Amino acid sequence: MGYKGAGLRQLLHRAAERQVDLSRLWVILVDGGYIGEKLVRWVMDTWGWILEKVLRPQQRRGFCLVPRRWVVERTFGWFRWCRRMSRDYEVRPTSAETWIYLASIRLMLRRLGARERPLPDLPETS
Repeated sequence: MGYKGAGLRQLLHRAAERQVDLSRLWVILVDGGYIGEKLVRWVMDTWGWILEKVLRPQQRRGFCLVPRRWVVERTFGWFRWCRRMSRDYEVRPTSAETWIYLASIRLMLRRLGARERPLPDLPETS
């Protein structure tokens, strides 16, 4: 099993240890690095989730829009709007995780605040 498979196992075990609510999760989207029937079977047997590989078409060269991968790339793009998240300054993973939470909270507050703000009146034209 590759290092990505071992990392996925460790991530899922830590989430279970911390009692993270993963009840709504049923599909995990992964890239081509997560290969192997053994890993797919382990995720299904242990957690009851589907491990779905999102691959780019083999016949395409250069840039190619890969389905569902844009969700992850868009999220990372949102994090780059926060100055502290523009580079990986953190030494400890827990610090990096905290900054991701803060950036997500900031993004969500801005979105919720935009809905609550009344629209400005348009100036009257004569």
